Amino acid sequence: MILSMSGKGNCYDNAVVESFFHSLKTEHTNFCKFKTKEEAMDSLFAYIEVFYHKKRSHFTLGYVSSQEFETKWMNQQNMRVLAV
Repeated sequence: MILSMSGKGNCYDNAVVESFFHSLKTEHTNFCKFKTKEEAMDSLFAYIEVFYHKKRSHFTLGYVSSQEFETKWMNQQNMRVLAV
């Protein structure tokens, strides 16, 4: 396996992950103080699975949540299959 990583400080090599971590830091972790590793893990899980995927609107998805976008896409695929 060959890693595709550029030098330190080049955020454009992995823009999707950089964007996610920016959102995570500015919307969540910068405002939190965790006492234990487990508390941090629970909080991060809730942010990602409850808020980020299900509720947070995403610019690149037309300002809908990831879950809503996926549901709409699956419905469109089902309609295409039924139309054939």
